[in-house]
Amino acid sequence: MDLQKIINKLKNRTPSILGSEKFSKYAILIPLIQMEDDIHLLFEVRSLQLRRQPGEVCFPGGRVDRTDRDEKHTAIRETSEELGIKEDHIHHVFPLDYMISPFGTIIYPYVGHIGNPEMMKLNRSEVEETFTVPLSYLKKTEPETFQIRFRVEPEKDFPFNQIVGGKNYDWQTRKMEECFYYYEDRVIWGLTARILKHFIEILNADVLDPFDEE
Repeated sequence: MDLQKIINKLKNRTPSILGSEKFSKYAILIPLIQMEDDIHLLFEVRSLQLRRQPGEVCFPGGRVDRTDRDEKHTAIRETSEELGIKEDHIHHVFPLDYMISPFGTIIYPYVGHIGNPEMMKLNRSEVEETFTVPLSYLKKTEPETFQIRFRVEPEKDFPFNQIVGGKNYDWQTRKMEECFYYYEDRVIWGLTARILKHFIEILNADVLDPFDEE
């Protein structure tokens, strides 16, 4: 292969995340609801009949399907299906930073406003119940944080003889922050809490908001 062929292969290429084709892709929505004089965030409790993570607190969302237009459509579609509301009742949908988890998934979070929450009819096969938390409470509440450490465990046939250091190789290990929010008798943690923390940090960033001016 000559240099020009290499150039032609690379010149119009759009970079992506290395290995992302092997990742499972999910999109979620943080639903905002107007309640009296405050905005509330709506959370789901996963159905107790589900095989994975039954009874845990989460936001609406699910796997990105090939038929979805994009990740934003996935978040809207999944929210519509789980909460039993029409897609056109979900407004002002905006993206947050997407996240690559250490478990082979890419998460695309969005925030959106649900205009007719009284029309929700929960999909009981997926959602046990819902509850809301005032945004004003979350904005002034710091989560508890803890660290989880990951340990490297090579397979038995790993070729230690091919690397400098052999079995005494100094593997780089990493740790992951886990956040916990508490509201009344609810515990919000894990991926849901990390996305929530990211959203609250955006809102609390020291940026002048013209709508806050007197």
